[in-house]
Amino acid sequence: MADLISILDAADPRVRDYTGLTDVSLRRIREPAEGLFLAEGEKVIKRALAAGYRPRSLFMATRWWDGLASELESLDCPVYLADESVLRAVTGFNVHRGALASMARVPLRSVSDVIAGATRVVVLEDLVDHTNVGAIFRNAAALGIDAVLVSPECADPLYRRSIKVSMGSVFAVPWTRADPWPNTLDLLRVQGFSTIAMSPDPRGTPLNLVAPCRRAAIVLGTEGEGLTPAALARCEESVRIPMSAGVDSLNVAAASAVVFYALNCANSG
Repeated sequence: MADLISILDAADPRVRDYTGLTDVSLRRIREPAEGLFLAEGEKVIKRALAAGYRPRSLFMATRWWDGLASELESLDCPVYLADESVLRAVTGFNVHRGALASMARVPLRSVSDVIAGATRVVVLEDLVDHTNVGAIFRNAAALGIDAVLVSPECADPLYRRSIKVSMGSVFAVPWTRADPWPNTLDLLRVQGFSTIAMSPDPRGTPLNLVAPCRRAAIVLGTEGEGLTPAALARCEESVRIPMSAGVDSLNVAAASAVVFYALNCANSG
């Protein structure tokens, strides 16, 4: 049964998990190291719970509890309640989605375990924008991707912004770190995946001409430079999205949606 606790002071150490949520550099260090991540909003919290994550605590404005009590009062964790001014002072922003939850991370699975039985995998190399990572996870969930692999330097899919943008899809699609990198791409090929590097290089195969394949790993690179030479060298095929009007490329999240849809169509025809 949830233990309701009133928080009157933003410096109360019991809500330390929620301090400085706008400081990305701080959260990148603290959250993985301390074994936690933050879920924001009733729907996202429910999806995290359904995926098997255990809540450490919840934190919300007092007035929101009545509307959420029927859904969350059975949780065996503290529920910290505060006025909006205290909530804002702790987090550093206006919380609009009803509640925050500090969730315990679970150990990451091996790459072999995550890709077992998968036919469509997306691999993200060194993406730094949490919004893009979250959007790609949402696209992956919607468009038939079975698993996501992220390089060691890629932004954390369980960072609050990534989770929020994905609408909780980071809990729906199996994922893990692709470590060692870029050797994981060799493992994918050994496991029977066609490794497809997405690149604006005009020498690449147009997306609409990519041959159907039973198992495909779609490799997406950074928002600025794209894939590294080491990653490109380990991919079997370089593929481009044909562009018009002098545009050379799409945002990586937008490109992912185009590629996921196109490959699904190619393999269902």
